[in-house]
Amino acid sequence: MSTRLAAIVDQLGIRPTDRVLEIGCGHGVAATMVCERLEGGRLTAIDRSAKMIEAAAARNAAHVEEGKAEFLVGDLEEVDLGDRRFEVIFAVRVGLFHREPERARALAERWLAPGGKVEAFYDPPARH
Repeated sequence: MSTRLAAIVDQLGIRPTDRVLEIGCGHGVAATMVCERLEGGRLTAIDRSAKMIEAAAARNAAHVEEGKAEFLVGDLEEVDLGDRRFEVIFAVRVGLFHREPERARALAERWLAPGGKVEAFYDPPARH
């Protein structure tokens, strides 16, 4: 598991009953860490890449099966999450949050539950 992602998930302060939205879930590594903290809560994860959603759902198949997680193909600007609301919304290395933080935050905040928070993390990928 990624120590960088573990540190990010720790910073989110997720409570067991939180509803969490991950924007740009990639392979679903952070999603696994979030689901391990949920008891009664639920994770919704979106990514614009169908390939990444497939990988994330496969990695988290047990969480999907228990109804703790769902993985949806969608772009932040166009995805329809209906009336879902989230206590925690987060994004890791999502370019829009880096390039246009105010716009990205406004797009995410439409799904924020009262008292909820949006957290974006952007660090350049490590060079080997």
